[in-house]
Amino acid sequence: MQSTQLQTVMDHFKLNVKSIENVPESFSSEVYKLGLSNNENVYIKIPFTKDKLFREYTILKKLESDLPVPRVLDYWVGDDADSGALLLSEIKGVPCTSKVDTRLAYQIGLNHAKLHEVSFQSYGYEEQNGFRYLEKNDWRLYIKNLFNQYLVQCGAILPIELIDKSENKFNELFKSLPKPDGPCLVHLDFRPGNILINDTGVAGIIDFESARAGSTEIDFTKINRDIWSNHLGTRDAYMQGYESIRPIIDLDRILPFYSLLDAIGSIAWCSRRGIVKHKDFYDESVNILKNSMV
Repeated sequence: MQSTQLQTVMDHFKLNVKSIENVPESFSSEVYKLGLSNNENVYIKIPFTKDKLFREYTILKKLESDLPVPRVLDYWVGDDADSGALLLSEIKGVPCTSKVDTRLAYQIGLNHAKLHEVSFQSYGYEEQNGFRYLEKNDWRLYIKNLFNQYLVQCGAILPIELIDKSENKFNELFKSLPKPDGPCLVHLDFRPGNILINDTGVAGIIDFESARAGSTEIDFTKINRDIWSNHLGTRDAYMQGYESIRPIIDLDRILPFYSLLDAIGSIAWCSRRGIVKHKDFYDESVNILKNSMV
């Protein structure tokens, strides 16, 4: 069913549309694939907030000459009633959600490293009113505050015993973390669904609405959970690809901590978006959280 907002956006971009497909697995925006009368395909992305719109626009423009990302064909800042939208080029590829071999893992690592090569002067993130600097330019303070926010959001749905154990484990692991690197560009949702592939390998990286200037340590958790843990040999191959561009941090020291943080964050996300609707992801995240206590 076509939304009123989508029609407003199509009218604004003056598109001659033959077909409309709703893109699944887009959790923080409305995304549509449009077939045009000239037989080209384009994508419309309607983020939930203007900050997400501006952040993705800014990052895509920054990366367009260095990484295989969608080109911004047009950009609408919206108005009081609409959050705006991006008109994006098509990348010929499919999400990397099937088997990953070592050749593909190497390419994923190489592209991830290229992303992390984009440096910033300070930690923070883009908003519609400009770059928002982290308090005291302190990455670890930001992470600690983020964890506390997640705990509050999880307070009504997790047993108090698990909340207490999570907090204690967080503090224990936090003390043993190495000094953070950065600030550099981190994706924050670098997972198979946002990595597009074709017959030759990695075709593109998408969905930069959460990207920011941070420490690379936060950006390996989803790859570990969804690829390294499920496909033999892919971690070593990924690291070889990554280190062909830049050194990689000590993964063994940071992954347990960020797996815990990601699990709590995922549960908090389910709490905000609806546990029933996202029950499988909620159950998976609770299991990861419990296993992090070991």
